[in-house]
Order: sequence, then C-alpha cells, then structure tokens
Amino acid sequence: MSSQGVGSSSGATAAKRAVVAIIVLVALTALLFLAAPDGFYPWAKAIHVIAVISWMAGMLYLPRLFVYHVDAEKGSVQSETFKVMERRLLRAIINPAMIVTWVFGLWLAWKGFDFAGGWLHAKLAAVLLLSGVHGYLSASVRRFAEDRNEKPSRHWRIVNEIPTLLMIVIVILVVVKPF
Repeated sequence: MSSQGVGSSSGATAAKRAVVAIIVLVALTALLFLAAPDGFYPWAKAIHVIAVISWMAGMLYLPRLFVYHVDAEKGSVQSETFKVMERRLLRAIINPAMIVTWVFGLWLAWKGFDFAGGWLHAKLAAVLLLSGVHGYLSASVRRFAEDRNEKPSRHWRIVNEIPTLLMIVIVILVVVKPF
C-alpha cells in the first residue's frame, strides 16, 4: 500500500473522529441545556471560547505549514507528510472548531444580546472575514495536495498574520465593546 493510501485512510479515521466528537459535544450540550436551561449560558460561552481557541490555533498553524511545504520538493516524503498534516489539521481541528464557534457564537449573540449592538455587528463582520480566510486556506490545502501551489513562502508568511490581526480586532470588540 502506498504512503498516500495510508494517509488517506488515517485522514478518513481522523475525520470520523472529528464527526464523532462533534456529535458527542452536541449530545452533551443538549443534555446540559435540558438539565439546567437557566444555567446554560455560561456553559455555552465556555464551549464557544474553547472552540475559538481551537479554531485560532489551527488558523495560525496551517499557513506556517504552508511556509515549510513550499520548500519541500514535490513528490518527496517531506511534501507528502506536509499534505497529511495539513489535511488532518483542517478536517479534524479547524473545520469542526469553526462550526462549533459559529453555532455557539450565534446562539450567544441571540440569547445574550438579541443581535443588537454596533460592536457585535462589527465582530460578526470580522468573524465573517476570518471565515473567508478559512475558506482560502481550505482551498489552499487542496492545491497543495494536488501539487498546484504557486504561491511563495513570503505569501504564506503574510497570510499567517491575517488571522492574528482579525483575532485582535475581535477580542477588542468583545471585551471593550467600544460602540
């Protein structure tokens, strides 16, 4: 069996584990909500923050992997290893974390703020931009997997800073609520 076949098999296993983890999270969240609906808000906030941290960790690490992947010779063992790492990071961590972030974030925005407040609208706009970066990185994982990346490492170093800048804006909006 080729190394690509092994990577695909373990990638499918990682994806299945991510789906199972999300299902378990949803089930536990539903039980928590049913058991104590009045005390659910702080739990939802905690789950949201955990998901945001996971999403950001992946969004900061993936472009860094691309920086190093660019220098690996196409078809080399190193390049194939980067492909597996990138795919697993995206499927097992970044995608599920983004989904949980959005689901709980929207619920919190509705329940806690009734979608009102300029700071909240600005935050949602910044999170939409972050989701757009997520989409760009997802498409880039596919391009790297197909050996079609044409961007230099300098591009990926710059892209690596975008999630950080958006995170700073989002945190300031949430904590300071400037408007």
